[in-house]
Amino acid sequence: MRTAPRRSVRNMITNISIVSVFVKDVDESKQFYTDVLGFDAKDDITLAGGYRWCTVVHPNQPELLVNLTIPGPPHPPELVEAMKRALDEGGMHGLGLNVDDCQATFEELSAKGVVFIQPPSQRPYGTEALCRDNSGNWLVLVQPTDQPVTASDFE
Repeated sequence: MRTAPRRSVRNMITNISIVSVFVKDVDESKQFYTDVLGFDAKDDITLAGGYRWCTVVHPNQPELLVNLTIPGPPHPPELVEAMKRALDEGGMHGLGLNVDDCQATFEELSAKGVVFIQPPSQRPYGTEALCRDNSGNWLVLVQPTDQPVTASDFE
């Protein structure tokens, strides 16, 4: 008797489709991600119970929804408060974004008022700059190199 080949999780999971970024104000963050970073607005609905589903997408990667959401249920209250404190302190990580020209992107976003933690700097994996979104989340801008990276590159 012949059995069907087993499907592995690796073959069933086809891609990453949603990432959530915790923000302080959904409307202000939606405006930041669309007007400043060039994302497109996608969904913006309020569900029963008041939960707001607001997503933006990058025009070059429309299959990846970035869900802009305020910390809240179903997370326990103590975690929600910790996330809000982390946002206030600028300690939340947001997104890593590939760019064609890190220096030019740094200059354009700086002119738009984006706060940078680190100007463009050479790294083994490419040129990297760190900035914050309007909620204080870290955004990593990377102009990747096409060279393979090894652990010794970081020494």
